Amino acid sequence: MDFLTSFRVTESALEAQRLRLNTIAENLANAQTTRTSEGGPYKRRDPIFMARPFDSFMDAEMAAGATGVAVDRIVVDQNQPRMQYDPTHPDAGADGMVAMPNVDAMTEMVNMMSASRSYEANVSVLNAAKSMALKALEIGR
Repeated sequence: MDFLTSFRVTESALEAQRLRLNTIAENLANAQTTRTSEGGPYKRRDPIFMARPFDSFMDAEMAAGATGVAVDRIVVDQNQPRMQYDPTHPDAGADGMVAMPNVDAMTEMVNMMSASRSYEANVSVLNAAKSMALKALEIGR
C-alpha cells in the first residue's frame, strides 16, 4: 500500500468516527426530548459502518485490495421508550406516565469514549504515515 492509499484509508476512518461522535452528541442532546415532529419521544440513533473499497474512486493499481470505512446508514433504535412517572409533565398520560427517549446517558458516554479513542488512533496513524513519507523524501535528496 502506498502513502496516498494509507491517507485515504485513515481519512475515511476519521470521517466515520466524526459522524459517530455527532450522532452520539445528538442522542445526548435529545435524552429528555419527549415530543418530536414524528410524534412521541426522541428515538436513539446509531451509525452502521461498512467496508468501502477504494477501486471505485481511485486508480485501481494504486488501491489494489485497499478498503476504507464508510457509514452505511444511521438506524433508529426501535426499543420501547422508557416510561417515567411525572404527572406534572405536559406530555404525561392520564396515568401520569411520560414516554421518555430510549437514550441511556451511560451507554452514550461509553460510545463517545470509544469513538474518541478510535479517532485519536487514526490521527496517530495519519501522523506516522506523514512522517514516513517525509523521511522517504529526505532519503531521495
